[in-house]
Amino acid sequence: MPKALFYQPSSGISGDMHLGAMVDLGVPEDWLRAELNKLPVTAEFTLSLQPASKMGIAGTQARVSTTDSHDHRHHSTIVKMIREAGFAPRVEQRTLDIFQTIAVAEGKIHDISIDRVHFHEVGAVDSIVDIVGAALCIEYFDAEIILCNPIEVGSGHVDCAHGRFPVPAPATQEILSGAPCTYGGVQGESTTPTGAAILGTSVHTFSPTGSFTPHKVGYGIGHKDFAVPNVLRVALGEYTNTVDTHNNDTKVQYKLEANIDDMSPEAYEPLLAALFSAGAVDAYVMPIMMKKNRPANCVVALADAEHKLAVQDVILNQSTTIGLRILPFEKIELPRHNRVFTTSLGTVNVKVVTQPNGQTRWKSEHADILKISAALNRDYPSVKQIIDRELAEHLHPPPTAPD
Repeated sequence: MPKALFYQPSSGISGDMHLGAMVDLGVPEDWLRAELNKLPVTAEFTLSLQPASKMGIAGTQARVSTTDSHDHRHHSTIVKMIREAGFAPRVEQRTLDIFQTIAVAEGKIHDISIDRVHFHEVGAVDSIVDIVGAALCIEYFDAEIILCNPIEVGSGHVDCAHGRFPVPAPATQEILSGAPCTYGGVQGESTTPTGAAILGTSVHTFSPTGSFTPHKVGYGIGHKDFAVPNVLRVALGEYTNTVDTHNNDTKVQYKLEANIDDMSPEAYEPLLAALFSAGAVDAYVMPIMMKKNRPANCVVALADAEHKLAVQDVILNQSTTIGLRILPFEKIELPRHNRVFTTSLGTVNVKVVTQPNGQTRWKSEHADILKISAALNRDYPSVKQIIDRELAEHLHPPPTAPD
């Protein structure tokens, strides 16, 4: 069964609660400190990790104390800092992804491009340590899938750099768009933008319905007092999705999308071509209506983790959008294989798919039939009909579209 991390933020999540939970779960403290010391701001923070408890629940409480006078940093400054630190490639990429998630949210809220985003609370040294530490800890466990229950965001109001807002803060709400949240379970802000970005960037499956077998549990103890224990529980174990019992191939991929209302129609063709060249497994454009009844298009690209950053850069560099949304999702693929048949009209590749009930269905390759039609100077429909009839004599089940 796949190794899994399972977040259970019933009292929300912050950067320090996450660090505490991960150390409590088994991340070696000495290793974590040594890695964090690669940052060029080591003289500006102190990390405290202490045993603590809330309402009888024991765990680890983390606190990052700082002497940081640079409360505001541009996204580009933080990116440079992370890239020059010398972290392992996966740690570096996860850290950059979390900051990118925050930058996109801030850019959308303030209607500016991400290169102009000026981080406030999350640009301070304590938040940088929290985010880098999160990436280090997640990669340390090397889980194949990351799960999360609904996220408690709290209630009341919060004071942030741009004024007083109802909980959750604007950035938190934007980052958690599409994620299941609960409201009012505690009084006060229980999920911070940093905590939201850690989950919003890293979680593969929210509200999992499969079978999870926990092997170890860690508790991150919060600093606030609520009417319920202010702790973040994270479990390490094994997870089996219900679809896995049918031997389907479940893959975690990412959906990147941007709403655009100011780009020339001719520009979409080279944009889609560039997305496929960058590694997108699919890309398309959908017409939408935006606020004030403005007609627009939504550019959507699907990519795996390896190609996500390249696809993201294409959208941001080769379109007029100032931001995009990145949503992790599970893609379920039925087992399939390719067979080659020689028919009376020519050789054809056939995709054969096995359904969960054990039955199969198949589809003749469009490009092969098109090629045969051109070579014989015959119309496509009649050629396909003949070829599919001959294939049915070998494959028996009726043809269908396994794509």
